[in-house]
Amino acid sequence: MTKRPPFQSLGCAECRNHEALGFDFTMAFQPIFNVRTHAAFAYEALVRGVNGESAGYILGLVNDSNRYRFDQACRVKAIEEAARLGLLDIPDCLLSINFLPNAVYRPETCIRATLEAARLTHFPPERLMFEVTEGEKVVDPEHLKSIFVEYERQGFITAVDDFGAGYSGLNLLAMFQPQVLKIDMALTRGIDRDSVRQAIVEGIILVARRLNILVIAEGVETREESSTLLGMGIELMQGYLYARPEVGHLPAGCFDLG
Repeated sequence: MTKRPPFQSLGCAECRNHEALGFDFTMAFQPIFNVRTHAAFAYEALVRGVNGESAGYILGLVNDSNRYRFDQACRVKAIEEAARLGLLDIPDCLLSINFLPNAVYRPETCIRATLEAARLTHFPPERLMFEVTEGEKVVDPEHLKSIFVEYERQGFITAVDDFGAGYSGLNLLAMFQPQVLKIDMALTRGIDRDSVRQAIVEGIILVARRLNILVIAEGVETREESSTLLGMGIELMQGYLYARPEVGHLPAGCFDLG
């Protein structure tokens, strides 16, 4: 098991101090739409550099010494920016935040800065969704399970991102069941022309339904992909077909695609 650095609780004010990180960042937002009702289900906060640097560039600056501070700062930044841009004015719309499971030491304590930011911005906890990517190797699966249990106890929605393209797959799902699964774009891309991908996604949908888990399709880029996924029963979709991530704005997108 990887040794974790000493825990130090951060408040909102300290999480805004990006000088301690050694770099600055901001957030872009991309919507997740219900293509049947034409409503925004959520907006995902995606880290970006203040000068337009990619998420990959910013994440490349994260190391063992600043991982916890960066994770906490991302949560606070996402909540504050989403509130400033008016997400709370969109009925029932969620804010989706990615988190680094290997940066969370004691979930019941590490969540304090998040709760403080939510309180200060009047953001209801039940409108916050936390995503962990299956693409990040989880050092301690039991620890990740404890994080999800605590987050759900706090009223947050839990999600596994990039499902089907990471380290654990169904083994991760067997250990704990999040409320949401986001199917990776590697499975949705070109699904209208690929019977193998269709069979795999149908299997994921079946398992999710049996476990009462909501399914979102990521990386949707064409009408044909959207139509095929909708025909399979997936109503929640995210991708360039609808809207690209934008900094300083909640993109309305083009979700009425006929």
